[in-house]
Amino acid sequence: MNVIGRAQLETALTALGELLKARGLHYEVVLVGGGNLILRELIARPTTKDLDILGARTANGVVPLRPMPEPLSDAVMDVGRAFGLVDDWLNTGPDSLLDLGLPEGFVERLECRDFGGVVAWLAGWYDMVCFKLYAAVDQGPRSRHFQDLRELGPGRDELLEAARWAVGHDSSPGFRRLLVDTLRALDMEDADASLG
Repeated sequence: MNVIGRAQLETALTALGELLKARGLHYEVVLVGGGNLILRELIARPTTKDLDILGARTANGVVPLRPMPEPLSDAVMDVGRAFGLVDDWLNTGPDSLLDLGLPEGFVERLECRDFGGVVAWLAGWYDMVCFKLYAAVDQGPRSRHFQDLRELGPGRDELLEAARWAVGHDSSPGFRRLLVDTLRALDMEDADASLG
């Protein structure tokens, strides 16, 4: 199966939690990406190709989960096979976002979903605005990231805050140029001057 809907995501996470619990294992993961948006019902897009782990949730915040621990990876593959999903339906693709810092207040905005052997911490609306803007700059206005960002409906202030966060991840002139173009495509004609 190439795409997963909300009900399938919840079913797969429930199965993963049950399997991990049966194996005496427990993980707390922070989720981002389209799957996170679908689980939190922040957008109308019905499906995603996978569910993205940003990192592990610990008492010290969010820490990298790379590589994914083998027992977790094995359980993810087992659940994927049982439900006809790709082996990496749950993966650590976007964990590089941790390298330069998360938006301020990120941890406080997480929403907890307990599936037994796996607790999923879902990123908040504002944080997804930041991540989707960053990805949209990279992949352009025809990308699903740009469409998700438009559907999230951030206002001018949120877009500017997200843009400043994104520049903290990539301060190159080329990135800034593309960022300004992306903001203009979101109807912020004065984006260049507003970024300062």
